[in-house]
Order: sequence, then C-alpha cells, then structure tokens
Amino acid sequence: MRQIVLDTETTGIEPSQGHRIIEIGCVELVDRKLTGNHYHQYINPEREIDSGAIEVHGITNEYLADKPLFKDIYAEFLAFIDGAELVIHNAPFDIGFINHEFALLHNGPGNVEQYCGVLDTLVMARKKHPGQRNSLDALCKRYGIDNSMRDLHGALLDSEILADVYLLMTGGQTMLSLGGEEGTEQVTGIQRLSPGRAPLQVIRASEDELAAHENRLDAIDKKAGSAIWRL
Repeated sequence: MRQIVLDTETTGIEPSQGHRIIEIGCVELVDRKLTGNHYHQYINPEREIDSGAIEVHGITNEYLADKPLFKDIYAEFLAFIDGAELVIHNAPFDIGFINHEFALLHNGPGNVEQYCGVLDTLVMARKKHPGQRNSLDALCKRYGIDNSMRDLHGALLDSEILADVYLLMTGGQTMLSLGGEEGTEQVTGIQRLSPGRAPLQVIRASEDELAAHENRLDAIDKKAGSAIWRL
C-alpha cells in the first residue's frame, strides 16, 4: 500500500477569494514504512500573501518571487501522488486548494480525487479522542512526538511530523516476516519512524510487574470465570 502524507501552505484561507498554494510538502509511506522519498516545492502564487498567513508560515512575497508557477510544476507533483492514498490533516482545506489550482490550468487534470484516495487524520483523531484538542501540535504532545522545530508551519516538516502521528495513531510501524512457520507473521514495534529521528524507548515490564499482572488475572478468573486476556 502506497500512501503520501501531504501538507500545503497558502497565501490565505479561502481559494474562493483567489488565494493560492505557495508550498507543497509530501513524504512517502509504502506498507506503513517511510521510504525516504519525498516531494517538496515552493511556488510563486502570482499574488500577495496575507499578512496573517505570513505570521503562520513565515514565507514572504520576496522569497517566492523567483519560484516556479503552479502550471510549471503540477505534472511532476501529480505524477508523485498518482495512485496513492493521501494522508492529510484537515483534508478539505488542502484538497480544496489543490483542486482550485487544477481548475485554473488550461485543460487541467480535473480533481485530485480522480487520482488518489484521501484519508483525513483530523476526522480520525476526533473519533479516537472525542472532546479533546486534535491539532497537529496537540497530537504530537499526546503521542510524545518531538515537534520543537515547528516554530512556524512548513509543508515538508509538517508532513514528516504528521507521518509519525499517523503511524502511532494507527498502531505503529510494523514489519512482517514470512520466514517462520507457514501462515504466521511476526510483528515488531517501531524502530524508527523517519530518518534522523531518535528511536522510541521500549520499556519492558519487570518480573514483579509480570507477577502482579498474573495475580490480577487469577482474581478475574475466580470472579468472572475466565480472563479474556488469557484466551
């Protein structure tokens, strides 16, 4: 399964008001493993960036003056994401902007949903953690992910962080080994979520803790008849 974790930065909030994409960042997952492949591009939006948006991402009009236009990069971008499932936090925002950019092209390619599936991690997080804050920063804190470098929003950095959040939120990164007995799979924990990040610490139960756990299961056996954890 190929997934692309994607984020964009824009000149403002509403594409209906003429706002445009100024940065795209993507990282690739194949079978829930980061491959190291990524796509990253700054884009000249052919318009001014709102001052409020600059405060969020720090990208200025002057910085984008010599960057390519969307029409010059869209084919390479579409080729990178084509056929994958897009993993996006608050997907309607990014998908809306991408489809707006496609619509501005002469003989544009249509909507991104024609080429990709879309998974919204904000919707997923709200179901998993109802009534709690589910911004990317809040999820990083909840899952113990270091986002100290995220002083400003950036599309590539945010997509890398979101990849870590997504993997942890959906059970971690796994490796399958088919070299053992036929029909069995060996699943290991996360060793490293992305290049350059420190390995997660694995804390194993002590002998006393294991004994206490068994005593608790014995008590459940006596009261309920059987402990489902032993089935």
